[in-house]
Amino acid sequence: MKMKRMINVVGVHVGGERNDVITGGVLDVPGKTMLDKMLYLQNEGDDLRRFLLHEPRGSVTQCINLVLPSSHPEADVGFIIMEAEFYAAMSGSNTICTVTALLETGMIAMQEPVTHMTLEAPGGIVRVEATCRDGKCVSVKFANVPCFVHALDRVIEVPGIGSLTVDAAYGGMNYVLVDAAALGYDITPSEAGELSEVGEIIKAAAAEQIPVVHPEYPDIHTINQTLFTGPLFDIDGGKRSKNGVIVSPGRLDRSPCGTGTSARLAVMHAKGQIKPGERFIHESIIGSTFNAEIVELLTVGGLPGIRPTIEGSAWITGFHQYVLDESDPFPTGYTLSDIWRDIK
Repeated sequence: MKMKRMINVVGVHVGGERNDVITGGVLDVPGKTMLDKMLYLQNEGDDLRRFLLHEPRGSVTQCINLVLPSSHPEADVGFIIMEAEFYAAMSGSNTICTVTALLETGMIAMQEPVTHMTLEAPGGIVRVEATCRDGKCVSVKFANVPCFVHALDRVIEVPGIGSLTVDAAYGGMNYVLVDAAALGYDITPSEAGELSEVGEIIKAAAAEQIPVVHPEYPDIHTINQTLFTGPLFDIDGGKRSKNGVIVSPGRLDRSPCGTGTSARLAVMHAKGQIKPGERFIHESIIGSTFNAEIVELLTVGGLPGIRPTIEGSAWITGFHQYVLDESDPFPTGYTLSDIWRDIK
């Protein structure tokens, strides 16, 4: 074998969602900030994402996090989030997996009972509090980037559905939020295929009819995920609900989704459904949960916003070395529309 490339990856899942972490094989990426580096990879160096996430090495149901040195004075480390179809400015589940991998492999020294660290994501600074015990990262709580609402109760026209009332919000990614029950869904595993197809159609319609741009980061724009919301229930000290996030090119997030939870909290707060300090338990389609709450009210480019915290747990599943033989006919992999859906 004449090896052209080798990438070391720690396999990690949170709430059933696979968010692997690159720990070796990439020295650095051009750019000053993580947003600069993300845009460089997106525009000039996308071979890395395709090499790891496309078949035959990767899968549509996983994400990859690239750990890099940060030049931000407050950050211990930076990371870039690569999903099956695009780069994300922020991701809660990927944050939890990255922190767990950094601590449990010793890349950042673990302090018991709590390790504090600060990450630089493309979307901004993320402060982390990791509960640790007996060498294990038991849970990760992070304060997300500022989140805000783009639109409330907006009516859009969706092919095959007709008029649909939706909300749009930023939680680290731009979401269109849809009441699942209004379309006859309970957000159960048996509905995953149909939810994925319908969610991609709704996303495309919302992206066209509700143009969104982050008021402080114009490179972050366009609705790129659909979140199906379940009924909201009162619990002791807060609220609980189920959700299903559709990740392009069309599959269900297995976790409760941290940025989706954040976007939903922004909408809930704007509608008077939750107050700062109230606990919010968000459940995924497979029953895994994140604990969340609003810890700060703020403004984002003149818009009212919130800062939420999200808490969840991750588990290391394996250690991988992905290699590229010089003669491999698929150096950046391939996609097929049987599972890599292409719905316009």
